[in-house]
Amino acid sequence: MPNRRQHDHLVSNKFRVEIDGVTQGAFAAVSGLESTTDVVTYADGSDLLVRKRPGRTNYSNVVLRRGYLENDELWQWYKAVADGAVERKAGSIIALADNGDEILRYNFFEAWPCRWQGFTLDASAPGTLVEEVEMVVEKIERG
Repeated sequence: MPNRRQHDHLVSNKFRVEIDGVTQGAFAAVSGLESTTDVVTYADGSDLLVRKRPGRTNYSNVVLRRGYLENDELWQWYKAVADGAVERKAGSIIALADNGDEILRYNFFEAWPCRWQGFTLDASAPGTLVEEVEMVVEKIERG
């Protein structure tokens, strides 16, 4: 039986990331689930009000952070883009209940990596090696 009640807020530390054709390890953080819609204003000479309508919607880039794994699939995907071969993929970011069941899903489409950041090596600092991949997405839907 799940430990979560229906009125409990979701926690931000239980999630899974899926990307078509890329086997993933556990991610430490996901950010960039954001969209904005342009506001188009229009005024004419006979109307005392400025009218506003929705314009185009833009989706932010999604940034994935994870501890380094001996799995270079994300790097290879980024390297292909850097070499001029863009391979667009779809994927999902899934919020999980305490018992691992799916509660909420955001699906992203037409994604490709536009930035990869390697880890910082510092002999005096504790912690794990973390890599970061930023993906351009054309659309995000709540599934």
